[in-house]
Amino acid sequence: MLHPAKRRFDMAKPNIIVIGGGIIGASIAWHLAKSGAQVRVYCARPGGVATPNSFAWINASWVNPEPYFHLRRHAMAGWRRLAESVPGIAPRWSGSICYDLPRDELENFAAEHSSWGYGMERVSRAQIAALEPHIAEPPEWALKIDEEGMVEPDAAALALLADAARLGATVLEGTEVRTLSARSGRVTGITTDAGAVEADEVIVAAGGATPELAASIGVSVPLTASPGLLVDTKPAQPLIRHIIVAPGMEMRQAPDGHIVASTSFNGTDPGEDPEATARAIYNDLVSRLSQTSGLEYGGYRIGFRPMPKDGFPIIGRATGHTGLYLAVTHSGITLAPAIGKFAADEILGGSSQRLLAPYRLSRFE
Repeated sequence: MLHPAKRRFDMAKPNIIVIGGGIIGASIAWHLAKSGAQVRVYCARPGGVATPNSFAWINASWVNPEPYFHLRRHAMAGWRRLAESVPGIAPRWSGSICYDLPRDELENFAAEHSSWGYGMERVSRAQIAALEPHIAEPPEWALKIDEEGMVEPDAAALALLADAARLGATVLEGTEVRTLSARSGRVTGITTDAGAVEADEVIVAAGGATPELAASIGVSVPLTASPGLLVDTKPAQPLIRHIIVAPGMEMRQAPDGHIVASTSFNGTDPGEDPEATARAIYNDLVSRLSQTSGLEYGGYRIGFRPMPKDGFPIIGRATGHTGLYLAVTHSGITLAPAIGKFAADEILGGSSQRLLAPYRLSRFE
């Protein structure tokens, strides 16, 4: 049985607590353990709460300010790095076919992102039909983005935690973190349902629970946990090769054959009757595909996505509180490799990562 330690480790190997076992906490824990830190991860469930209910599209698409695009692009490359280093990390670089915006907006998106170095190709209706023969009504044209991909989110988070444990980290499942502990402006550890635990650094990567934990020491984190619904089919024959981003529908087919669908990059509102919402999305999905005689409804999932007030990540230290590092974001699947590496570099090396500069908590002060 694992018991929380009540002493500090040798400062040559700093004692760091990570709160949260989703993809962000798992990536930070792995990068810290790989760098030699003493790491303990506290989580209600390894793999997290929001992470398993993510659409899990690795991309730098959508309407991005340029600095955010570059952070996302860096993170996409990070998934390839993790795949080479961590057993069980297996992103699929399927590419995407996108036609979700009105024609003029899609043209502007293509021009802007291409000028930033994002590789994309305009494909015709005939080309789309050849690439995706089961799309019932291909659009006149779309953008094909080969460098985008997908990952099975729960499996990826668990793989990172397992390899972090191999590197010496400890994962404490089911131990409730009640509050942060602070003294004279410095965070000194946490209190749990099993008692007090000291640390040299506490990283809060707890998704929607972040504001409550931060508030326990007087730190305000402007964030809401917004519900988003995903629909799953039962495993089926191969019907979709790419990630399809169409008006009112995003869909991808997982390695086991089940299709994941949502109506929006920002998640589908479950409504008052989530089952009815899910059935409507499934029926819409079926209408968009051909040769679906073997396709069956598999159910729905609701994830509570951590959404900072302005939609962008909150990464870094809180002003006036040393020993505390915050890491919370929507788009956690795409960003996890970059946030894990940059957070470890900033915590252990004292550096300040340029790509994280726009995303400090201090912007809300």
